[in-house]
Amino acid sequence: MPVYEYWCHDCHRQIDIYVKGEQDSPPQCSLCGGTNLSRLFSSFSFKRGYKDVYDDILSDNRLTRGMLANNPKSLAEWNRKMGGAAGDITPQNKEVIERLEHGERVEKVVGDMQKEMQADASI
Repeated sequence: MPVYEYWCHDCHRQIDIYVKGEQDSPPQCSLCGGTNLSRLFSSFSFKRGYKDVYDDILSDNRLTRGMLANNPKSLAEWNRKMGGAAGDITPQNKEVIERLEHGERVEKVVGDMQKEMQADASI
């Protein structure tokens, strides 16, 4: 049973929806419950072992230097590689990666995500 990617026009986020057989009703956003969704075209991937991914990361001097320097773009690249190896990058993880790729500091991204989780928990 496939997992489809959608763009939610209500909360402006990309989500993944696991589809079980025929759907009688339109899909709903797992984050806001909205139904104003557009299906995205996705690529497929295959899983690589963690050892292969770690070897790739550790052999990339530029990436390891960037990670040691707490460079947001290097941390985003590491996160993307590790998520790809797991075969599961959540919409929240995609958001973090995108923000880091745009140069936001890790502390700010993590702080914002913690505030968002606390707000969701209080609802």
